Amino acid sequence: MSQLKGKTALVTGSTSGIGLAIAIGLAKQGANIMVNGFGEKDAAIAAIKACGVEVDYHGADMSKPVEIEDLIAQTEKRFGSLDILINNAGIQHTASVEDFPADKWESIIAINLSSAFYTSHHALPGMKRRNWGRIINIASVHGLVGSIQKSAYVAAKHGIVGLTKVTALENAKTGITCNAICPGWVLTPLVQKQVDARAEREGISNEAAKDALVSEKQPSGSFVSPEQLAALAVFLCGPDASEVRGAAWNMDGGWTAQ
Repeated sequence: MSQLKGKTALVTGSTSGIGLAIAIGLAKQGANIMVNGFGEKDAAIAAIKACGVEVDYHGADMSKPVEIEDLIAQTEKRFGSLDILINNAGIQHTASVEDFPADKWESIIAINLSSAFYTSHHALPGMKRRNWGRIINIASVHGLVGSIQKSAYVAAKHGIVGLTKVTALENAKTGITCNAICPGWVLTPLVQKQVDARAEREGISNEAAKDALVSEKQPSGSFVSPEQLAALAVFLCGPDASEVRGAAWNMDGGWTAQ
């Protein structure tokens, strides 16, 4: 399989979880990968390299526009182009609106929303010159519905869906598409921490805590896997998805169907 051979993908937040799975999925299709994130980068790079593609790493802090600009510039310099942009970096904090710390609000908006604007802002000129590009914003089911205690996250993810639509419309007559993927519960390291905390708090097993967490929102009762999200991203990058433009594609076990 090499439908993306010769293309270069930047995946933000790709040292673990959803981002790493998407990076591996794209690499299996032949895309070279620029890795970014604060996780175990060496293990991530090794896993992607095993797919037989070129890999590099840039440690840009996605809350800092100057570092994002350098990330895009260095990706284009290293690989000659930036063809696929996956905006995946994200953080979370939970608290009620009246108790939400101002610094946490600013960080979540910066990393979960503003970073996708800045990466797109700097990546689009090159994509337009080549008349080909794929921008995929990893939103969330919380880009479509709300949940208590998550004001900043929900606001950022709703913003990502709006940014996706505008970017898609502005490039509708070009070879550049922009879409959002909206996952429900995914068993990432971040979610596993929530599972562990719930198991300890309620004095139940880890498996029981997983079931309780998922069944509250997700009718299927099953987690979405990072690999399933990666497969969707690969499809959206391929030729069969050239007319999927501005979609907010939920993969959520029925969460938003309720």
